[in-house]
Amino acid sequence: MESQVEEPMVLELKRQLDDEDLDLEQRFNLLNSGLNRVLNTAAVQTDSSVLTHVKSQLYLSGVLSHCILVLSQDPRKLRGNWSGAATLAQLTSSCCVGVEPDRRSEAFHRLFLPSVMDALLSLASQLMKQKECVPLFRKVMDSVGWLLRSHTWLTAQVLSSAHYERIQMCDDVAVSLLCVQLWIQICSASRDFLPGLSDNSVMLLLNEAVGQLAVCPDASVGGASIRLILLLANQQEQRVQPLLLGFKGLDSLLDKDWRGRGFDKDVNQLIALIQSDGGRRSQSQVDTERVRAACVIQAAWRSYQTRRRVKSLHRVMSTLQKRYRALKRHQQQQREAQQWEEELKYQVCLRRQQARRRFHQKQRELLQLLPAEQVQPYLQECERRAAIVIQSFWRGFRERRSYNDTHRHTLKLMQTRTQAAKTLQRAVRQFLQKRRAAKAPPIPPFWIGQKGLTDSRRVELRRQVEEYTSLHPSSRVSSQECERLHEEVQLLIRSELQRGEQQRREEERMEALLAHTHTQLELLRGLLNTSSPPSFLPLFLSLSSFKQEASTYHEPPSESPREQRAACRQR
Repeated sequence: MESQVEEPMVLELKRQLDDEDLDLEQRFNLLNSGLNRVLNTAAVQTDSSVLTHVKSQLYLSGVLSHCILVLSQDPRKLRGNWSGAATLAQLTSSCCVGVEPDRRSEAFHRLFLPSVMDALLSLASQLMKQKECVPLFRKVMDSVGWLLRSHTWLTAQVLSSAHYERIQMCDDVAVSLLCVQLWIQICSASRDFLPGLSDNSVMLLLNEAVGQLAVCPDASVGGASIRLILLLANQQEQRVQPLLLGFKGLDSLLDKDWRGRGFDKDVNQLIALIQSDGGRRSQSQVDTERVRAACVIQAAWRSYQTRRRVKSLHRVMSTLQKRYRALKRHQQQQREAQQWEEELKYQVCLRRQQARRRFHQKQRELLQLLPAEQVQPYLQECERRAAIVIQSFWRGFRERRSYNDTHRHTLKLMQTRTQAAKTLQRAVRQFLQKRRAAKAPPIPPFWIGQKGLTDSRRVELRRQVEEYTSLHPSSRVSSQECERLHEEVQLLIRSELQRGEQQRREEERMEALLAHTHTQLELLRGLLNTSSPPSFLPLFLSLSSFKQEASTYHEPPSESPREQRAACRQR
């Protein structure tokens, strides 16, 4: 009978919510007032099953779905309605506890409850950013805790939610303390909460508590984190203690940073718990702890990166806006410059047209002043002058073009001739160089080799060396003596080379004089057939002078020149 009384109130609330003309604020007021009225009416009943039935009717009728839709609105639309949103979140969480959806139980647990939890966490992350909404944030987090006490399996969703991760990364001490106190209240209120969690969920809770100890320096947050770890260890010691051993350096962190803060007893208890079972770990546990430690390091690094990226967003946006404004300013300047240039061109054309018009107008006025018999001669004179100007411009253009063509052709011809002359000169120089190299005598080597010594000379030198070695049997010579001997040998070689070079120059000059003499003799033979004898006197004088000069450099040898050069090389 009582359940039949409650159903019309739920149906009336559902009918009012289906009205599409309602705005967001009206929906908040309607849901808050309607849910309060329905829940209060059911709560005063003596039968406890009435409240459960009413909550089931609210879910089956779709009223709670409307709550989720309203709470999931864009945060910009919720501004100004934070208080109503927090109250609606508390009522929705209360309505989700104790529901018995018989035929829709699977949809309720797999779809509806996760959507409710996601909406609550999203609202909490938005309230966290508002400094004046800390009480409302506490109310929403209490609603999350109330829902988790009844549905423990939602803990994994909360700990892995992106909204809860943003809440964890908040630097506000009050927010961090509320998060830690939430789990303390849940674990303290229900002894069955922790046994229903998986190992991953327990590890995530420990990661959060240890992360707060490592990051937050506030004493209240540190004390709450230590109490949470001790509470987890007291309820599930067999599960929590091996997990605690995976946090390397936690005992030293507690000993260095958290002593003397007012909760030394808890610190000592936690250190003793960590160090009690340190030597009884198997290899698999060590590997598991290493993996978990890597997860903690990665989580801390990712959270640090995310915080830094969030803090640098305003700089990035300001830089982007600055560049965008600079680009727009540059484009505006280009448009203005283009418009100014077009305006200038238009003004120039307009002024030219006006000047031409004034000139023609002045000509007409002058023609009107002239007598009738002088108009035609004046026009002919103007035509003649115009023809002269046009012809002068055309002739100047034609002459300049002809001059440019001629000058270009001349430069090209000169360049071709210069290139041809360079090519011929290069070829002639190479030919003359090869010819001189073929005619030049071979250069003697800079050392005394096998070709510079005869067999008799070689035997004589060997005998002298043997006599010297027999007279001076000692083979040890000081370094100073070796250097002196080396310098003497170098001087002798240099003097020998210089003497050979001088002899070679004398031989070349002698050969040049002989060639000149032969040339003069050939000229003399040619003149004997054509000239008279008295004209040969200068030639004979010059020939005698050449012979005297040749005799000063070279006496007539009794042997051939080749044998003489060989004897010089032997000497």
